[in-house]
Amino acid sequence: MAIYHLEAKIVSRGAGRSAIAAAAYLSCSRMLNEYDGVQHDYTRKQGLGWRQVFLPATAPAEWQDRETLWNAVEETETAKDSRLAREFVAALPIELSREEQIQLLQDFIKEQFVADGMCADAAIHDPYPPGHNPHAHILLTVRPLDEKGKWQYKTEKEYLCVKDGEERGFTAAEFKQAQADGWEKQYQYKVGKKKVYMAPSAAQAQGYERVSKYPKSTKYGRQNPITERWNSDEQLVLWRAAWADVANRHLERTGHEERIDHRSHAERGLLERPTVHEGVVARAMEKKGIISDRCELNRQIKADNTLLRELREQVKKLAQAVKNTLPALAETMENLRKNLLLFCYQLGYLRKGKERLNTSLNTLRPALTQYNQLAKDIRDKTKERRSLLSEKKVLSAVHVFRHRELAAKIAALT
Repeated sequence: MAIYHLEAKIVSRGAGRSAIAAAAYLSCSRMLNEYDGVQHDYTRKQGLGWRQVFLPATAPAEWQDRETLWNAVEETETAKDSRLAREFVAALPIELSREEQIQLLQDFIKEQFVADGMCADAAIHDPYPPGHNPHAHILLTVRPLDEKGKWQYKTEKEYLCVKDGEERGFTAAEFKQAQADGWEKQYQYKVGKKKVYMAPSAAQAQGYERVSKYPKSTKYGRQNPITERWNSDEQLVLWRAAWADVANRHLERTGHEERIDHRSHAERGLLERPTVHEGVVARAMEKKGIISDRCELNRQIKADNTLLRELREQVKKLAQAVKNTLPALAETMENLRKNLLLFCYQLGYLRKGKERLNTSLNTLRPALTQYNQLAKDIRDKTKERRSLLSEKKVLSAVHVFRHRELAAKIAALT
């Protein structure tokens, strides 16, 4: 049946990832990262069902080649910890055919991302066996484009300037006009043993010495409003809801009754626990006979949910019994209570008995060892006594025979 899964990730250079590697994996192709000279080859990866690059109207046409697109992203982001791309992994409804899944994905990407100015690179993966886990990878640019197809800034340096005791932030472009209006940047000056930010005009009047060439600025700068909206939690919630809406629209259009819901179990009033995403690594471990923590957790969650469903069914039956007859319900509840109390008592009794037995065994173990040794000594002595008795009988018979022989000889002489 159709399930809801939409996982959002950030492809960050600070986490050791690259946009080129992500795009090569997505498209099962070989691509060269011109930023670091590393070539990423995923041509042997199987399960690729479809792939396509989507561009807004202002993007350069040559970016239809995904290697050119993502190398342009890598070239623009110069910081060692830059955020390069945003990635979504979405489960596709198995009720839809491949053509219907592609149409669903195209509608979602065009409506939610391309129309908002993002470049998108998407693919459908359907690993072996086909049809059991079709899912889509969507790779998105995180830097907006201007009208000329050039990358906009994600954040700008914002200088904290001062005028008549008032402090206000200005970007580099805004400061030119602000300076003409009397605003001044603030620098660190040595005042006694302290370092204090102040305007150059005020510092010169007091004869203070500047100790830093860097003006005072905000910690993170000023974010591009578009980028700030794309990175907000509210926008992620909207994207999650949009995926459910588009998928349900296509399911309804193709005549299927199944629907998906982006809301959490708690928001939907469900008591069942949701399973966690296992991933290819965990499943590969399970195929090799290695128990994965994620898969084991899901098995436990599924078992708990099954038990929960059974309990809910019993509650429904009890509720129906209330409607039918209160005495029957009381009797049922009393029997249940008695069985529960009896079970708890038996369980407690068995635990106490086990503890007493262990204590008794620990106490009697030395005596038992001594008894076993004494029994062994008795058995050895018994065997020795029997052997001596046998030897005695043999010797007695020999003495009797010799005595008779001697008596016969004496009688013959007389």
